[in-house]
Amino acid sequence: MINREIIRLKVVQIVYAYYQNGGKNVDVAEKELFFSLSKAYDLYNYLLLLMVEINRIAMRSVETAQNRYNRTHEGEAPSTKFIDNRFALQLEANEQLKEFQENQKKSWADEETFVRSLYKKITETDYYKEYMAAETSSYAEDRELWRKIYKNIICNNEELDSLLEDMSLYWNDDKFIVDTFVLKTIKRFEESNGAAQELLPEFKDDEDKEFAHKLFRSTLLNAEYYRGLISENTKNWEFKRIAQMDLVIMQIALAEILSFPQIPLSVSINEYVNVAKVYSTPKSGGYINGLLDAIAKKLIAQKKLINK
Repeated sequence: MINREIIRLKVVQIVYAYYQNGGKNVDVAEKELFFSLSKAYDLYNYLLLLMVEINRIAMRSVETAQNRYNRTHEGEAPSTKFIDNRFALQLEANEQLKEFQENQKKSWADEETFVRSLYKKITETDYYKEYMAAETSSYAEDRELWRKIYKNIICNNEELDSLLEDMSLYWNDDKFIVDTFVLKTIKRFEESNGAAQELLPEFKDDEDKEFAHKLFRSTLLNAEYYRGLISENTKNWEFKRIAQMDLVIMQIALAEILSFPQIPLSVSINEYVNVAKVYSTPKSGGYINGLLDAIAKKLIAQKKLINK
C-alpha cells in the first residue's frame, strides 16, 4: 500500500524535521521515517474499520426502529437491506482487519456521535435511497454502494480530517493518498474470498522499502554536494533567500535523480514539483521545476547524469 508518492512525502517531512531539530542523528531520524510510514498503513486499516463501524451504527438504528414497530405496529417494519449488505459484513469478518483491530488502542466506538452523523448523511443520499428501493440484490451492487459512500462522504471530509489529525499527528497529510488505496481495496473484494480476502500489504515489495531507505540516506549523507549544486545555480543572495522547505525538497529531488538512474528524470522532477504544491508556496513549484531542470542539464553536459 505504501507507494513512492507516500514515501517521498514522508521523506520530505522527516528531513525537514531533522534539520529543524539540529540534524544530529541520522539513524534516529531514519527510524522515525519508517515509523511514520507504518502509521500511514495504520490509517489505511482505520479507514476500513470506519466502514465497519458505520454498519454497526446502522444495525443499532434498525434494531431500535424494529423494537418501536413491535410495540406500536405503526407504519412499516424497517428494512434490513443496508445492514445485510454482503460487502460490509465481509469486511467486518475480514481476518486481517480483525487482527489489526485487536492490537490497537484506538476505536471508532469512541467517536459514536461522529459516526452517527456519517450514517445520517448516507441515508440522505440519492444513491442510498435508490439502493434501498431496488428490487434486485447482488454482491456487486452491495460493494458498489460502499464505493460510492466512501468516495462521496468519507473522502474530502473536513470534519473527518480534523478528527484524524487529533488521533495522530502522523496522519496530517496522508489521507488524500490513503483514500485511493481504500477505494482500490473495495474494488478488489470478491465474495468468494470470504473472511480470507487479502488486504493491501504494507509494502508492495522490498524494492519500495529499499527506495525509502536509500533516498533518505542519500539525501542526508550527500547533503553538502546537493546543496552545492543548488548554490552553484543560483546567485549567492538568492540561495540565502531560498525557503528552508524548498531547499529540502530540491535536496531530496537531487538525491533521487542521482541515486535512481532508472527513474525518468522528468518523473522525478514532476513528483517534487507536486510535493512543493503540498508543502510550500504557490510559486515554489515553478521555481523548483526551473532550478532542478537547469541543474540536470548541467549534470548531463558534464556526463554526471544520464539523460533519461
